Amino acid sequence: MAVDDLGTPLVVPRPARRVVSLVPSLTEALASVDRGAVVGATDWCTHPADLDVTRVRGTKNPDRSAIVALAPDVVVANKEENRELDVRRLREAGLQVHVTDIRTVPAAVDSIERLLDVLGWNHPAWLAQARDRWCGPLPPVDRRVAIAIWRDPWMVVGSDTFTGDLVRRLGWENVYASASERYPHVDLADLDAAGADEVLLPDEPYVFTGTDGPEAFARTPTRLVSGRALTWYGPSLVGDTVVPPG
Repeated sequence: MAVDDLGTPLVVPRPARRVVSLVPSLTEALASVDRGAVVGATDWCTHPADLDVTRVRGTKNPDRSAIVALAPDVVVANKEENRELDVRRLREAGLQVHVTDIRTVPAAVDSIERLLDVLGWNHPAWLAQARDRWCGPLPPVDRRVAIAIWRDPWMVVGSDTFTGDLVRRLGWENVYASASERYPHVDLADLDAAGADEVLLPDEPYVFTGTDGPEAFARTPTRLVSGRALTWYGPSLVGDTVVPPG
């Protein structure tokens, strides 16, 4: 019997023909393999840009009734991005829910491979390319960075996260990698004095811009970067350089 990343047994027809995805990264990944089988996705599932499916609200407040009405073979969720309550209620409604748990780049590749196997779908070429590109030995550290994800209050990427692992595989050290929390709140003055060579300011989940973010730092250089490239797992892993050299 198939199981998801948390070991929950699943009974899914193979190949699955009706899939609802509550995870933007996985929506893009699934659509790259069988777009026609993706019948529902959240409002935050912005890639591929021309994906024409039923929208089921957000990752934290999905429209469970709309999901049930779609009669999916399986609903795809993520432990970090989706609420356990919604997963439980969907299962109580009789749906199969495959929950992923992704905290490193190699774990993302492994998880997507397992998901595709559960669905009975082929593995796309980009997945093997992502494994070749990202899952080898760690390079030496040549830069120290902090990654802000919110302001007022300021929050950063801490320990045990996909994004932290990705930047380490770029050869960069996250100055908050040893934090006790995955996404700690920090004082702006402390962030500015944390010893980073740069503070990365992605455009999601908070939309940092040229006039909203960089002006807050008196001493540490900042760089605006793509949130999708930094935080999504899927075809974006084999796109252009995740964060261009400064």
